[in-house]
This record gives sequence, structure tokens and C-alpha cells, in this order.
Amino acid sequence: MSKTVLITGAAGFLGSHLCDRFIEEGFQVIGMDNFITGDKDNLQHISNHPNFEFIEHDVTNYIEINQPIDYILHFASPASPIDYLKIPIQTLKVGSLGTHNLLGLAKAKKATILIASTSEVYGDPLVHPQSEDYFGNVSSIGPRGVYDEAKRFQEALTMAYRRFHGLDTRIARIFNTYGPRMRLNDGRVIPAFMGQALRGEALTVFGDGSQTRSFCYVDDTIEGIYRLLFSDYTLPVNLGNPEEITILDFAQEILGLTSTDQKIKYAPLPKGDPLKRQPDIALAKKILNWAPKVNRSEGMKKTLEYFRTLPESKLFKVDHKDFSKHIKR
Repeated sequence: MSKTVLITGAAGFLGSHLCDRFIEEGFQVIGMDNFITGDKDNLQHISNHPNFEFIEHDVTNYIEINQPIDYILHFASPASPIDYLKIPIQTLKVGSLGTHNLLGLAKAKKATILIASTSEVYGDPLVHPQSEDYFGNVSSIGPRGVYDEAKRFQEALTMAYRRFHGLDTRIARIFNTYGPRMRLNDGRVIPAFMGQALRGEALTVFGDGSQTRSFCYVDDTIEGIYRLLFSDYTLPVNLGNPEEITILDFAQEILGLTSTDQKIKYAPLPKGDPLKRQPDIALAKKILNWAPKVNRSEGMKKTLEYFRTLPESKLFKVDHKDFSKHIKR
């Protein structure tokens, strides 16, 4: 009999790709999302698949599933600044109450659970590159604290369940990932630059553009997550691409890729925006035999092709989604 996996945040960028991967591997997949930041279009191609079931639900509320579950992947969370600054309370709740509910479900089902943590647990790092033994430089009361601390608490709660209840847990610290199904106007640098280029707008670089990022194509990240789930390693593992680039150089790359001649405009650097971001993936190489395979040139071409297929209504829409109906006090 095939195994069953529950994937929260299933209609999101990473969640939808995870649904695809586990269906391809022959699993019965239960997707769960409340569509605060997820998109139903991301699941349309598998909506009628016999191995896929969808439940619309907010994981911060009690979760009841009657059938057996073998694995849980917790990917429900706002993941970009434009989202978690709009819905800070919900961001904190999905990392705390949502994680608590899913750990409890995993305990009841005797399931293995993998939680999606983030490179943001390192904050604005004083160590470069960032390895798993670095404790981070995070402001709990800064504007990004709602996301950073939600994920740090999520890790702590997961380890507490492992140590106290003996739960089988995994923690993936995911660095910047990109690819098809990203929301074009979600505020992250890749869709922001590509959207501006396709609309004929100047590309907005914050600060002087000397801050760095490291971008991993989605297929590579999904492969790392899959390998981590089926490993026996229980401490956090970095998953990302260590190839580092400045934001200014990256903006020039996007202009070259899109064959556009827009200008670059500069804006003040947002408070708390990390100046450096580069994963040390020595641990992932050692225990998972994993490293990224898709180079940035190839991955960006695939991502641009996806954005070019979007209808004009999405390309020209500035994303000011009303989240108010979802927020619980």
C-alpha cells in the first residue's frame, strides 16, 4: 500500500511543487491550505489526480484527519516581507499554534514530520557563510521579527517534541528559492525584478545594491527536502545554493536576460534587511549527498518563461490582497 503524506501550505510556491514530487513518487497526497497567500491555480493541474486530496483549512485551528498519515510536511506560512508585514499576527500564529497542532497530529498518527524553517533564523548574520551551528543575529522586536521568531520558535517546539515525546522530526532551513509558481508581486527580489522588467519599469534596488543573496532553483530545493525527509538526521540542515551575487549585479543579469534597457532606480534599504546571505551546505553534502545542480542562468530562463505565460491581469496587478477576513485576533 502507498504511504500518505500531508503537505500544509500546499497551494503555495514550495508546497505545490512538493505535492507534484510526492505524487510522482507514488504517495497519496493530502494538500492543506487556507489560501491566505496560496493560489488555487498552483494545484489546478493535479486537482483531479486520484492520488491527491485537498482540504481547505487554517492550521492554526484544530486539525482532524481520520485516515492514517505517514508523513507531514509543514510548509504553511507567509514567506515574503510584503505578506508577513501585512499579516504579522497570522504569521506568528502559523509558526506557533500551527506548528503545535501539526506536531500533535504527527504524535497521534505516529508520523514523521518535516518543518520548513528558513535562513531568516540567522537574521542579519555576523558569520559568513552561515552554517547550522551559528545561532544568528535576530531582532525579536524588529519589523521582520514576526517571521524570524515564528520560525525560531517553530524549531524549538519541534525539538521539544522530539526530546520529550520521541517524535520523528526533520528541520529544513531553506534559503532563497525561486522558480515557476512564485507570486509575481510578492515583494521578493526575483519576481520583483522580472515583473518590473516585463512591465517596462525601472528595476528597484534597495540601498546601494551591495547586499548579497544566494538563489536556489526550486527543483534542487525540493530534491533536498525529499532526501532530508527520508534521512535519519534530526537537527537543522541548510538547503540552498552557495553561489553568492550582489543585488546590483543580479539586477544587471535580469536586464540582460529579458533583453530590456530599463534603468535601475535606488530606494532606501528596509530596516532589518540582511546584508549577507549565503548558505554553508557542507552538512547537506555529507549527510544527504545533495548539492544544487541547476545553474542560475538555466533556472532564471525557466522562471522567466513562466512569468511570460501569466495573463496581463497578473502581470500588471500590484498585489494588495485583503487579508483581513483571515486574521483571527
